[in-house]
Amino acid sequence: MLGVALLATLVAQNDPATVLASITDLSWRLGIILCFPVALVMLFDTLGWRFAFLREAVDFRALVVARLAGEAFNLTTPTAALGGEAVKAWLLRGHAPIDASLASVIVAKTTITLAQGLYLLLGVVVAWRTVLSGSLLLYGMLWLLAIEAVALAVFVLVQTRGMLGWAWRLLERCGVRAVRGRATLGRVDDALGEFYRTAPRRLVLSIGFHFVAWLLGSVETWLILKFLGSEVSLATATVIEAFGTAIKVATFLIPASLGVLEGGFLATFVALGLSSTTAISFSLVRRIREVVWIAVGLIAFAVMRPRAVSSS
Repeated sequence: MLGVALLATLVAQNDPATVLASITDLSWRLGIILCFPVALVMLFDTLGWRFAFLREAVDFRALVVARLAGEAFNLTTPTAALGGEAVKAWLLRGHAPIDASLASVIVAKTTITLAQGLYLLLGVVVAWRTVLSGSLLLYGMLWLLAIEAVALAVFVLVQTRGMLGWAWRLLERCGVRAVRGRATLGRVDDALGEFYRTAPRRLVLSIGFHFVAWLLGSVETWLILKFLGSEVSLATATVIEAFGTAIKVATFLIPASLGVLEGGFLATFVALGLSSTTAISFSLVRRIREVVWIAVGLIAFAVMRPRAVSSS
């Protein structure tokens, strides 16, 4: 609710009539934004997930549908962008062993965040060569990049040292007892350790495909701004999108980073010499696209059913 209130406040303070008119003027062009390049982003992110499996085991179409459904849950539930990962693993029951599915979503979460860190680094380098050099916004992004790099290094390290088994033992020491699941978590820990030890090529490919997906976000930003009547360079679009991804990572506890992301876009646009109304119009167009794909993901969840697990 706070996110909705913040978003409504930002819209109200930035000429809502002009914002509405600019979105309405998109006309048929809005249909393009709803489909391109977001469909390609989904394709490359699914390829990134595919290579997060230790072996080729799951039909690609099943991965696409499970990813659509999982991302819809990540964006709409207050689960720190983790609830959707459980949905993905659950939907792949019968397509792959549960330990392999759980390990893959953990690896994919790691590789997509690593790719985002590389993309943010690209945005920082580009921003350093523009009017943002020396700005507080740029220094803030540098701090976020440093914090993210340390957090990712620790996350990868604990994955190779039996992260889930350690968490299970910690819960037991706190008095939380569970009868089932310990063996599965042990197998997941084994699968994670094996992946990082024996599959460097798949790790690099997973990061690479996710990085391409992040780069396509620059294309989407450039296209939306062009349709809104703001001619910007692809470099400027990259700075806007890269800084936006950093804000989403930093505010992962807020569903869809609602309100906070719009505030971040507003600060970035103003720092780049773009109007605040353009920032709000851009943010709302992105939200419209997001809502459409959430609906697609929920439909995918309703249609896809986990296969029965074979007892043999």
